[in-house]
Amino acid sequence: MKPTGTDPRILSIAAEVAKSPEQNVPVILLKLKEIINITPLGSSELKKIKQDIYCYDLIQYCLLVLSQDYSRIQGGWTTISQLTQILSHCCVGLEPGEDAEEFYNELLPSAAEHFLVLGRQLQTCFINAAKAEEKDELLHFFQIVTDSLFWLLGGHVELIQNVLQSDHFLHLLQADNVQIGSAVMMMLQNILQINQVEKHYREMEEKSALIIQKHWRGYRERKNFHQQRQSLIEYKAAVTLQRAALKFLVKCRKKKKLFAPWRGLQELTDARRVELKKQVDDYVRRHLGSPMSDVVSRELHAQAQERLQHYFMGRALEERAQQHREALMAQISTNVEQLMKAPSLKEAEGKEPELFLSRSRPVAAKAKQAHLTTLKHIQAPWWKKLGEESGDEIDVPKDELSIELETLFIGGTKPP
Repeated sequence: MKPTGTDPRILSIAAEVAKSPEQNVPVILLKLKEIINITPLGSSELKKIKQDIYCYDLIQYCLLVLSQDYSRIQGGWTTISQLTQILSHCCVGLEPGEDAEEFYNELLPSAAEHFLVLGRQLQTCFINAAKAEEKDELLHFFQIVTDSLFWLLGGHVELIQNVLQSDHFLHLLQADNVQIGSAVMMMLQNILQINQVEKHYREMEEKSALIIQKHWRGYRERKNFHQQRQSLIEYKAAVTLQRAALKFLVKCRKKKKLFAPWRGLQELTDARRVELKKQVDDYVRRHLGSPMSDVVSRELHAQAQERLQHYFMGRALEERAQQHREALMAQISTNVEQLMKAPSLKEAEGKEPELFLSRSRPVAAKAKQAHLTTLKHIQAPWWKKLGEESGDEIDVPKDELSIELETLFIGGTKPP
């Protein structure tokens, strides 16, 4: 597909190439050099011109001219060397677009191979030349061709492997002439340097890519973590609640099984009854006991009944004692709760103090004795308190301890 907005100079050259005879095409293609030279390097205009040259097949025309015999080309090696410069400059920095596969896989390797073929031809001509001026001129053309090849390899380093593996390049390295050999070795050194630089750039690109990827992934993971943090918290909370709920349900099921009412035994079928009777008979047959008289059996039965009766009587006494203990504990708890809620003496009115009288005679007597002791100690003159300690007890007559004490009725009995 032809590009829009094509440079009119390129259109003119393409039209002239199409209409002119074959022998005039090389000279017409040389006009491209002037267009390329006057356009600034690296500019978008130069890139557009290269695309126009490629789209109108002018690069392919250059390759066709370079594949011809140099003796049949108008201008000879001068025209050929300039066409190599045009071809190398047009191929470097070119964006082929849809024809990228053809450009990289066919056109570029073909151009590099044509440059090597031209180099071998110049090498042969240089060796066969007799005049020094002719040798200098051929050496100059050889240098232009090698420089064009070097420029092409600098823009497309993937061609270096093709060049180093080419038979034409090996023949160039085997040159006996010092001048040609020096030029070839210089080109080889530059090619290897380009290869090393390219490897260094590739390593730097890989390291840079790894660093960028590492930081980008770290940023992305941190961003995702902050976005999902609330979800993670909610998820953990849900898991905790579910775990607690499951444990609670398991406990409830266990309690339900423990306190489940007894449903009784399943009714025995006739077949099951016969089977059990058979098992009992087999067991009795295998475990025959020693013979026992009726008298001994009755004695054992009487002993068993006596022990059973003793057990039940003791169990009844234990139950009554347990009930007594539980009643006392309940009374103590009630008294403690009542005392905790009792108002102070300043706030007490009416018969409220009587509500807190102890039902236990020993407790009431001990409490009254302690109260009277405290009152006597407070009311005594100071000279009677000399030599006394706060912990000394004072004897209180029993008459003063008389009080109507209630008793606790427990288990249907009442002490005298």
